[in-house]
Amino acid sequence: MLNIRHILRLHTQNQTMSEIIVQTGIHRIPLKKIINDFKESKLSFSEINELSDADLQDLFKKPVEKEHSEKLQTLYNLFPYIDKELKRKGVTKQLLWEEYKNKNPNGISKRAFYKHFSKWKSRKIPVMRQDHKAGDKLYIDFAGEKLAITDKETGKEKSVEVFVAVLGASQLTYVEAVMTQKKEDFIPACENALHYIQGVPAAIVPDNLRSAVTKSDRYEPTINETFADFAEHYNTTILPARAYRPKDKAVVENTIKIIYTRIYAKLRDTIFFSIEELNKAIVITLEEHNNQPISGTDQTRRQQYENNEKAFLLALPAIRYEFKKQSYATVDRKGHVALSADKHFYSVPYHFIGKRVKIMFTNYNVEVFYNYERIAIHKRLQSPYKYSTDIEHLPPTHRFVAELEPEKLLSIADEIHNDVKIYITKILELKHHPEYLYKVCMGVLNLSKKYGTERLTKACQRSLVFGVYNYRIIKKILESGLEIYEDEQEDTEKQMPLHDNIRGSDYYK
Repeated sequence: MLNIRHILRLHTQNQTMSEIIVQTGIHRIPLKKIINDFKESKLSFSEINELSDADLQDLFKKPVEKEHSEKLQTLYNLFPYIDKELKRKGVTKQLLWEEYKNKNPNGISKRAFYKHFSKWKSRKIPVMRQDHKAGDKLYIDFAGEKLAITDKETGKEKSVEVFVAVLGASQLTYVEAVMTQKKEDFIPACENALHYIQGVPAAIVPDNLRSAVTKSDRYEPTINETFADFAEHYNTTILPARAYRPKDKAVVENTIKIIYTRIYAKLRDTIFFSIEELNKAIVITLEEHNNQPISGTDQTRRQQYENNEKAFLLALPAIRYEFKKQSYATVDRKGHVALSADKHFYSVPYHFIGKRVKIMFTNYNVEVFYNYERIAIHKRLQSPYKYSTDIEHLPPTHRFVAELEPEKLLSIADEIHNDVKIYITKILELKHHPEYLYKVCMGVLNLSKKYGTERLTKACQRSLVFGVYNYRIIKKILESGLEIYEDEQEDTEKQMPLHDNIRGSDYYK
């Protein structure tokens, strides 16, 4: 403004433009504009000199706005409709300009269309309002200021975190108090927000808090595994805001400032003895906030949501997300891992013996992962020091034993001889643990591989006579050849010749 006063003083002193350029260093084009504006103002230099800097700036810097022509007025009347349509997926300015041009062949050019729309939007739309597609993004964050609950017995206050979620297009807001920012509280709050808005956006935009992002990166941040699993369950994407870039989540940042007034201030004098009480009060003030007209518009957040955004959200899944906990363990020599929370053992494929694995578990299921690949899944059984074994996880030799059942053992025995089947039946009737009896039966049946089925049958027949049913007696009979000795003895008795010196049975009467 000081330069303008100097230029006008020199001009009124009849200095030429060349002389003024030399003295002020200003270029010819802006100098000429200043002098022309001065002449058009019809004011004297003394009157100009009495103006304040602000008034002088209005006179020389701001162009006088001309009234819109009928053509432009028609276009400006369409801008609210155009702004609404741009929130729909797949709708672009190019498409809307083509539709406008088809209806108005003598309308303005595409470049002018873009220019006037940008001018209208910057003037008509509040600063908080951003250009968001309906159903596209849900912005989430924790408020910087905390609320508090009071212990009834001690009277001490405990600070609690405040979770905030905002839909980008309609600005429908969800607020919930939680105990911590840990994922155990953070993820259920996110889920409650989705159920509050009755749908799922295409993406969720969190800040770089630890519960959401394990490692921040400008191009490919690492998402927390549990949060990523939550996103997969709800068929949405996690798009973390860039670190130290508050404009990436300006919607939620500005909303937090508003809820300080509309929620925090209204609850400041109320004492809450539980987080449930606090959240009930938050719900009441939250509804007032969502049903209050947005500054600069005649619509509420709730109306904008119902009219423009609700239809573009994806449907919620049939069941809620099941929160998963995790632990690590090494596979033992038996091919099982211990879930320390329950002291229960679960099987994994035998070739992972000795490997360090990750266990993900819920209230109902236990999943085991190695190198991000799931290698086993079991129903969770909270019975200490018990084993849950999937037959498919065992080595082939162990699997055969594990699959043994009485019917299978009897079938194998029957293929050898009916007397062997009877002997196996007697063993199975003994009062021992089933697995022990199965092993005894397999031991007896496997003796046929070494001694043959005929000798095993005779050994079983002899043992049946004595009423002894175990593996050791059959093995001893076969090793000693006792079943053959008995046959030879019977043959000798049958072939014994008559002799005078042989005493008959009558001799001992």
